[in-house]
Amino acid sequence: MPDFNYPEGPTPLDPDEASGLILTHITTRDELDRWEQDNIIEAQIWLDGKKPKDILNELFLKNLHKRMFSRVWKWAGRYRQKNKNLGIDWQQIPMSIKNLFDDTKLWIELRHDTPDEIAVHFHHRLVAIHPFSNGNGRHARLMTDLLLENILTNKRFTWGSGQELSKSGETRNTYITALREADAGNYKPLLEFARS
Repeated sequence: MPDFNYPEGPTPLDPDEASGLILTHITTRDELDRWEQDNIIEAQIWLDGKKPKDILNELFLKNLHKRMFSRVWKWAGRYRQKNKNLGIDWQQIPMSIKNLFDDTKLWIELRHDTPDEIAVHFHHRLVAIHPFSNGNGRHARLMTDLLLENILTNKRFTWGSGQELSKSGETRNTYITALREADAGNYKPLLEFARS
């Protein structure tokens, strides 16, 4: 199994998940990041051509993850089948995703919060569910940006001025700290980070 040297925060892959690596020549975290990023760019091009508005459903959620990671991982687009150091019990994922989408639709309908507040709550909940074996943060950020841009008609978040969040460093630490604050009910740091 390759040694991916995970920074603080991500969920390490177990041997079964790591065996789902399609590109078996990958042996380091940098190589994995590069191939995943190339795949994500392809997904972004697909999205730019579609501008999807019907995103608050399980089919789109899984399809987006698959488009982001299917050239790298065999299990892309499928919910994890094990519990991890982050996220809810894996058996609760489908219902939790449905509840998140239903709640988000209600938040939009009621308009008690600003688009940015709705998006931050959505992002935090999706990250907390942690539906996939890998790529949850990147997937949740892209889903949140699609929610902002295509449904709430607002600008995408800048997520720490576009810094790389999958690598260790100050920007990633700020993001992780903001997520932990949101876990405790304080969404202000996450909102500030998302627009920084």
